[in-house]
Amino acid sequence: MESLERFFKLKERNTNVKTEIIAGITTFVTMAYILPVNMNILSESGLDSGAVFMATALSAVIGTMLMGLFAGLPFAQAPGMGLNAFFAYTVVLTMGYEPSFALAAVLVEGLIFILLSVTNVRTKLMEAIPKQLRLAISAGIGLFIMFIGFQNANIIVGDPATLVAVNPNLTEAATALAIIGLAITIILWIKKVKGSLLIGIFATWILGMVAQVAGWYQVIPDAGLFSLFPSGVVSLPPSLAPTFGLCFTGLKTAFSSPENILQFAMVILTFLYVDIFDTLGTFAGVATKAKLVDENGNFPGAGRAFTSDAIATTCGAILGTSTVTTFVESASGVEEGGRTGLTAVVTAILFLLAIPFFPIIGAIPGFATAPALIMVGIMMCEPMRDFEWDKADVIIPGVFAIIFMVVGYSISAGIMWGVMSYLLVKVVQGEANKPGAVMWVLGVLFVIKLFIFPIIEKLL
Repeated sequence: MESLERFFKLKERNTNVKTEIIAGITTFVTMAYILPVNMNILSESGLDSGAVFMATALSAVIGTMLMGLFAGLPFAQAPGMGLNAFFAYTVVLTMGYEPSFALAAVLVEGLIFILLSVTNVRTKLMEAIPKQLRLAISAGIGLFIMFIGFQNANIIVGDPATLVAVNPNLTEAATALAIIGLAITIILWIKKVKGSLLIGIFATWILGMVAQVAGWYQVIPDAGLFSLFPSGVVSLPPSLAPTFGLCFTGLKTAFSSPENILQFAMVILTFLYVDIFDTLGTFAGVATKAKLVDENGNFPGAGRAFTSDAIATTCGAILGTSTVTTFVESASGVEEGGRTGLTAVVTAILFLLAIPFFPIIGAIPGFATAPALIMVGIMMCEPMRDFEWDKADVIIPGVFAIIFMVVGYSISAGIMWGVMSYLLVKVVQGEANKPGAVMWVLGVLFVIKLFIFPIIEKLL
């Protein structure tokens, strides 16, 4: 005990071993939903679900353990929401690239982030995009995740006349169960029950198993309706082979043509920006809640924290998962008194112990994780409370970013149109010098991507 107290500086931060352990357990419970959710999202891109589960769990272990032992902070890491959606639904399913291409982008992004974490370039990149546009991007990603959740629940469906519509038959078993699960999750979240998202997932799944026994939920594999009962409780870990090192294969595709190189650069840039903004916001919020910041808003171990985050992303790409980032759910452990890296170490150990339970987690259906996606999307809209709706250079690019993300089904499209419309507004306002060189470079690249490149393709 004394060695733990000395290593983690427990007395210095006014905490103890018992408090840190409870905090670590609380953090794990509130963010363990990422195991089934990330597995379901990335498997839709064509990646093996078992390998994705392993990559998710191991990257969470690596990132969170680094955060605890190297940075000494009570922050937990795992593949981030929003970034996984961009990976699967934009890069793979919309842009048409192989999952290996997306993993290669995550790998390069992680390596760049390591460099940025040990220099001051990260700060300059952060300051390049205006705060208000960053708020809109965050909210847009949240609404995009919500949209995916409603689709997975089969509440929102395709329609030939209007593109999308509300499912006219909400009494279908999977859809109705998702709606019930969403109601349960909302109630638990409003009541501030710890682990409300995870509880909501398991409650929906259990109700589904009851429905299957009763004959309401029918097992129809051809329709994507599989048995909801797990094949067992524990098992040997699934193989990582289908995804391990796949990112290196993607690098060959990325540099196979000028068009692929440009697309690759834009995908990396999107991963990088979303990761930077998400991580900075989480660090600032959780560190402040933990009372670890000084009068200037800085907190001890910040540099090591960013480095831990970057290393975890790089390792995650090699293992076979999307960008790893620090989870805002870390605040739940802080609320329980977690103040040191011991909290993170406990969370990391629990992620490791979860691996043998793959038969259980692997059987969780998409309609059971849909409520968690919807609630995460709602929570990501919180920054909009600081949105300055009465300013043209805020509302125009902000709304453009949001609408293109959701309706255009692409996070990168939202960022591109948001940046371009912002530059246009600033020119009209006579403030073309305000955006800065980085924003103008981005704008030129986006114009080339959307307008010039298609013309060149037609000429060729």
